[in-house]
Amino acid sequence: MQSIDNKIISRIYGRGRGWVFTKTDFVAEFGEPNIHKALSSLEKSGKIRRVCRGVYDYPAYSELLGQILSPDLDQVAHALARKFNWHILPSGDAALNLLGLSTQVPGKWVYLSDGPNREYDIGGHILQFRKTALKDTRFKHRMSGLLVQALKTLGKEHVDQKCLETLSRQLDGKDCERILKDTRTVTGWIHKIIKQICGEAG
Repeated sequence: MQSIDNKIISRIYGRGRGWVFTKTDFVAEFGEPNIHKALSSLEKSGKIRRVCRGVYDYPAYSELLGQILSPDLDQVAHALARKFNWHILPSGDAALNLLGLSTQVPGKWVYLSDGPNREYDIGGHILQFRKTALKDTRFKHRMSGLLVQALKTLGKEHVDQKCLETLSRQLDGKDCERILKDTRTVTGWIHKIIKQICGEAG
């Protein structure tokens, strides 16, 4: 019979390198005391890495650089959101980075959240959750919220053709159908630009 450590590590390996998780991701299956011990022992053996208190990852490795990469901040944010049952949405520079509109890695990753204001230091980068109105975080589809936040951050006058093309490449007809429906109550100019993006999508 497989030990709990082995069962948990096989779940982690199954999700692939870069996955970030907390005990909440396993609690339904294994029970809290067992998971706590298993994660602690897997970290000591170097199979997983502790990112911050109660949060771990299966570190991604770069063949090109020949080294382990820093934790994926977006993955960390989502692991914390699952743990605390928050709805979250990347905003500002984080949204621009995730959509490929900015190549700069933000020093501070800000997420809108229906949970409390919280801040974490993840390897020298600040991960911040800002309590905000539910209507800003409750999109059915992740891409809807990302687009809205990225466009708000850029501002109407900075949305150029290159930006429209970058965004449209990431969508297909099915995505557009869902996103247009999901964002119909957002600010007029934002919805108009989303229609443009969808008009150019494949």
